[in-house]
Amino acid sequence: MHKVKEINLIARDYNIEFVLPVGDFNPVEDGNTFIENAYCKAKEAAKCGNGELFLADDSGLCVEALNGAPGIMSARYAPSADERIDKLLKNIKNEKNRAAKFVCAMVLVDKKGKILYETQKECCGKILFERRGNGGFGYDPVFFVTSENKGMAELTEEEKSKVSHRALALNSVLKWIKNEFIK
Repeated sequence: MHKVKEINLIARDYNIEFVLPVGDFNPVEDGNTFIENAYCKAKEAAKCGNGELFLADDSGLCVEALNGAPGIMSARYAPSADERIDKLLKNIKNEKNRAAKFVCAMVLVDKKGKILYETQKECCGKILFERRGNGGFGYDPVFFVTSENKGMAELTEEEKSKVSHRALALNSVLKWIKNEFIK
């Protein structure tokens, strides 16, 4: 639900609304990359059949000191959001290199599951030593956005919708949709 809300905030300027799939939506994320996992989800959404275009994303946090982990396993790094953050902070506690990036891959398919467009964008920053801010979700409380000189969870929704990995990827998708379908 957090992702749909965030996506629709960004998409409102295009007069496009995204909805969750209906029916039994249970994709198997067995890809080795963010793009592959986004495609797994987009194909599954298309099987639900409630539209013409189906968009899915896969996103995660990649930390240099952890060789890119948690990466595509970001949502499965630990059982809950708080436990994921605790584990991350513990695993890099003594690291001087705290460079990290949020990555978001998006894949748009038609109702037959054919890829129409795909993109992957990043938001660079570093891992904070402790949680900061009250906004966002997931790893946002411990991610410092270099370009904004603020923690991701300290950004307003409007600020986040301009600089986040998801915003950058979605804007690329929305521009493609506008050029190809909304003339």
